Amino acid sequence: MAKKNWAVAQGLAQALLIEPIIIMVLVSIRPYPVKKIFLVLIGLIGLSSISCFAESLYLTVSSTPYDRQMTRIRPVLSCRNAVGRQDLSLALVNRWIEDIRAIPYGFTPEWKTPVEVESGVAADCKGKAVALYQRMELYGAEHVRLVIGKRTFISGKTHAWLEWNTDGRVYVLDPTFNWAACRADQIGHGAYIPFYAYAGNRKYRAAAAPLYARN
Repeated sequence: MAKKNWAVAQGLAQALLIEPIIIMVLVSIRPYPVKKIFLVLIGLIGLSSISCFAESLYLTVSSTPYDRQMTRIRPVLSCRNAVGRQDLSLALVNRWIEDIRAIPYGFTPEWKTPVEVESGVAADCKGKAVALYQRMELYGAEHVRLVIGKRTFISGKTHAWLEWNTDGRVYVLDPTFNWAACRADQIGHGAYIPFYAYAGNRKYRAAAAPLYARN
């Protein structure tokens, strides 16, 4: 346990130090061409990815930039399980992912509720992630987070998905693009980059969020 805590502390320190290091490097190489600056920046960001995923490091926060948007679905985030503690299998979760993945994609600026999503008309990544979150919470799943971030490092827009920590493993649950759960440790460092996360009434910021959001 002590070794694990030490590893987490090291990862957190690394993530928090990356940003000032980048600033110092950029200042020192200002006379050089933009292309060289960009290459150095990419390299440092790649380094920070080591602590970003597969085991995301989160800091508890009192608010996030998305709080106002989350008003419509806040009751969902705070819902209590309805069927008691259950042995939630990966096979069942994958069936839920398939069901929601089959709903046509349609972007909306507001967060849809699970009832609106499962009407089957259309839903975007936000709505699909929330619908899956509700199913898992109602079934008694533990250690589930609703995550907002980027699907890939080069994505121009943010994305929403779930992280589920169970049986000593972290899974990425993305009912927008995937048909089944994916193990986080099998996903490249340039994918599913978290910025913020919600779990019940708790709010989190990923340790490397300011760096990735800026770039």
